[in-house]
Amino acid sequence: MSEIVIRHAEARDAEDLRQFYALPEVYHNLLQLPHPPAELWEDRLKPQPGRRHLVACIDNQLAGNLTLMVEQNPRRSHVATFGMAVSSAFHNRGVASALMREMINLCDNWLRIDRIELTVFVDNSPALAVYRKFGFEIEGTGKRYALRNGEFVDSYFMARMKS
Repeated sequence: MSEIVIRHAEARDAEDLRQFYALPEVYHNLLQLPHPPAELWEDRLKPQPGRRHLVACIDNQLAGNLTLMVEQNPRRSHVATFGMAVSSAFHNRGVASALMREMINLCDNWLRIDRIELTVFVDNSPALAVYRKFGFEIEGTGKRYALRNGEFVDSYFMARMKS
């Protein structure tokens, strides 16, 4: 099995990320709109306070992406949120776990983050399993949280506290 390489995203990754997030199987479970323009990813990858973009690569192919956003409000600077996606071509190969391990390492050992939060659709069982594996717990449910294919989808609000 090929090695999963986790690294910070670079400007040269913008087009690969745009194509990745344009795939229906990727944006289906995310709060992303289909057909993202190239400029969106070029702007997202520009340095911004508190934002870290990680990519997972297998054999030099983009396999997954995780964006970590540290809260900029001084009263919530100990909190981060994130979004993550894994290409369906690389499911069940440990990509999500590798991204989660590196994100938690950043939060626990480098960024002084005590709480990591996320929102996930209630019917996204694979994502829920990964988040639970890394100590995330459901704290609430958002009814009719977001539209997907013209229908409202409920979500869970989850969090992990530093141990």
